[in-house]
Amino acid sequence: MVKVYDLIIVGAGPAGITAAVYAARKKLNFLVLSADIGGQTAWSGDIENYTGYQFITGPELTLKFQEHMERFGIEVRVPEELKRIEKKEGCIRVVTGTDEYCSRTVIIATGKRPRLLNVPGEKEFKNKGVTYCATCDGPLFKDKSVAVIGGGNSALDAALQMVRLSPKVYVINNTTSLHGDEIMIGKLKSSQNAEIWNNAEVKAIEGDRFVAAVTVEQQGKRVRLPASGVFVEIGLVPNSEAVPFLKRNEAGEIIVDCYNRTNIEGVFAAGDVTNVPEKQIIIACGEGSKASLSAFRYLSTHTF
Repeated sequence: MVKVYDLIIVGAGPAGITAAVYAARKKLNFLVLSADIGGQTAWSGDIENYTGYQFITGPELTLKFQEHMERFGIEVRVPEELKRIEKKEGCIRVVTGTDEYCSRTVIIATGKRPRLLNVPGEKEFKNKGVTYCATCDGPLFKDKSVAVIGGGNSALDAALQMVRLSPKVYVINNTTSLHGDEIMIGKLKSSQNAEIWNNAEVKAIEGDRFVAAVTVEQQGKRVRLPASGVFVEIGLVPNSEAVPFLKRNEAGEIIVDCYNRTNIEGVFAAGDVTNVPEKQIIIACGEGSKASLSAFRYLSTHTF
């Protein structure tokens, strides 16, 4: 006989983990399925805006999240890649790459993934100098020149990590100025080894076996910047392809109301995969708690 859960949470980033903690406190029969633990938090460098911690790194905060789940004995199955969700015969069926699960309610907290540059050399040099995570791969480029692509907070975070390790950090931004937090911009501009290229566009990533340079175009002129590493930080794409039946906005984000309800009854969503403004760790946590409480309320007011 197929086991039917009260709730299945898909994703174990800040939103999914917080939803799981709240579900555990409500004594729900639930399961967490995720591709990884921590989501984007695990990629983050220095975090200075998470309440209760004046300073903590992304990996450290991820460990705190994981310890919180372990305290409640929460069942987490990793890695599980979501393939699709179907609602039929009074059950919401969650299909992953390895198994199928049945639940009365579901919370989608699958987050976002890095946006690709889509320039010559990016695909060829992936994991050979091209990376999307400074926290994960930054130490590999110690004492080597690198390029960080982007002008927002994720690019600034990556650049601030790399100025501690690399003799030269090129920050390549295709707008007129950097557009992240002023404190981060100030720190970067005061760095002696950071070189900011505004109104610049990456045209190609070059090398032999590994990355050796980035070709940049600025005001009609092309320049070849020597770099052994390229950190692509140009934004994120929501992981919402597996739920095409849910209403999404032009960016592909799942549309939710203030109770984290989607357009399908019993299906909730939380965190960066949704249209909630301001993608921040603390906001994702709050949204995860709301989604879990909404799922509990739904279970309490419906007959199955």
